[in-house]
This record gives sequence, C-alpha cells and structure tokens, in this order.
Amino acid sequence: MNKIQKKDKINYYNFLNSLPKKINRLYFGKLKGKFKINNKSKKKNGFDPVTNIDKEFELFLRREISKKFPDDGIIGEELKIKKSKSGFTWVIDPIDGTRSFIIGSPTWSNLISVSYKNVPTFGLVNFPMLKKYYITGKSKVSYLVEDNKFIKLKVVKSNSLKNSKIAGNFFGWLSVNEQKKVSKLTKLMRYPCSDALSYCQLSEGKLNAVLQCYNKIWDIHPMISIIRNSGGYISTWKNKDPKFGGNIVASSSLQLHNKIIKMLKPVA
Repeated sequence: MNKIQKKDKINYYNFLNSLPKKINRLYFGKLKGKFKINNKSKKKNGFDPVTNIDKEFELFLRREISKKFPDDGIIGEELKIKKSKSGFTWVIDPIDGTRSFIIGSPTWSNLISVSYKNVPTFGLVNFPMLKKYYITGKSKVSYLVEDNKFIKLKVVKSNSLKNSKIAGNFFGWLSVNEQKKVSKLTKLMRYPCSDALSYCQLSEGKLNAVLQCYNKIWDIHPMISIIRNSGGYISTWKNKDPKFGGNIVASSSLQLHNKIIKMLKPVA
C-alpha cells in the first residue's frame, strides 16, 4: 500500500481534530501555573529550557495515540522513539516555544503530526492560550479552527521581495559575520517571528515568508502539510526537503521562494 486509504485519512483526521479539546482540558484543568524549569543544554552557558509540563503533555499524547493506534511509531522531543509497525509515525513537540511559555507569552503551541512512510501527511498546531488551532484536512486543504468555525487557509501570493511581509529570526543562531553576508535579506525581515505561529500566519495570508534556523523535525513536520495545502512552499535554505529539519524557509509563491533561497546562499 503506497497511498493512504480513505478510511485511514478519515480516522487520523478525526483523531487529530479531537485533540485540542483534550489538550486544553488537561492544561487548564490540571497543569496551568504549575511549571518547573530545567535546563537540558549540555553546552557551557547554554540554555535549552524544558518544563515538567512539556513532559506531561507528551506523556498524555503518547497514551492517547497508543490507545487508538497501537502499531504506530512515535517521535517526541522529550521521550524515547517508538518504532512504527504500521507505516504511520507521529511526531510531537509538546510545547513549541517553551521560552515563550515560561514568560507567559500566549504564542506557544502543541505541535503534532502524522507521517506515512516518512512523508508528513497531517499536521495540528494547537494554541491553548489563543483558543484556536490549525489543522490539515482530509483532502488537500488546511484550516484555522476558531470558535468552532473552520476557515479554509490560503496564502496571499507575492512575488516581490520589497512588498512582501517577511518574518525571521537569526538572533543567537547566525553569527554577526554571517548576518552581514545576508544583510540585504535581514533588512527585509520587518515582522516579528513567533515560533510556529509565524508559519501559521503565512498559511492564512498574514505573512508572505518566514525564515527560521535549526528547526528540529518536531518543530517543522506539522507545518509542511499545513503550508503546502494552503498553497505555500517550504524547504531548507538549500532548497532541500524540510522533513529532516534544519534551517527552514517558507514562502507564499515559488518566485518569492526562489529569490529568498538565492539570497541565502552565502550562509546556506
């Protein structure tokens, strides 16, 4: 079986669509305001925060997935890999934007995706504090779900660098010298970059391009299907498949995407 069966699409979509309510109930009913911070960085003076709530979310999601799809694999940011027996693998970032979460910014999210034979197929980005989520549909569409209303996502095409709304964050990732090499591009990055929310804003036409550094697979997997189904483009800075993570660029048009890739060459 090379293609996902229709019944499987329905089952996975329905399950994903049921998760935001469950996650939010867990968070607001049990976890909110009770976090403790640990630094998991092994680098001297490094800071890679994780909280007990990251782990609580991931444990909860793993239990829910394993009950419904016991043969599926699971790759999560905080816990061990479970190998797939079905061809389906779940990729989980329990809290994307942990630093935002720690300081009380509402832009953190839960990232959950389903890959079939290593191809990202379904994605869910849930924002508990913003009371909305983004999800890949059963067919080639993506939705913003807010107040129980499903709004079809569609990028706003832009081919012009000058007139595009571009968000990006190189701070702490690219050296000053590297940033100088792409100064023409950094000057065009006039809009704030808020973790997964920026990719979602691209999908709903609020941004035209997003650039981020060092995304892990759990950071980017849900974004791939959501962005592509809304008419956008997503790749690494070297224009390779984004499913393995790395430095990522997403754009609303192929022409704009290629222009940005060209400008990134000195640091790609």
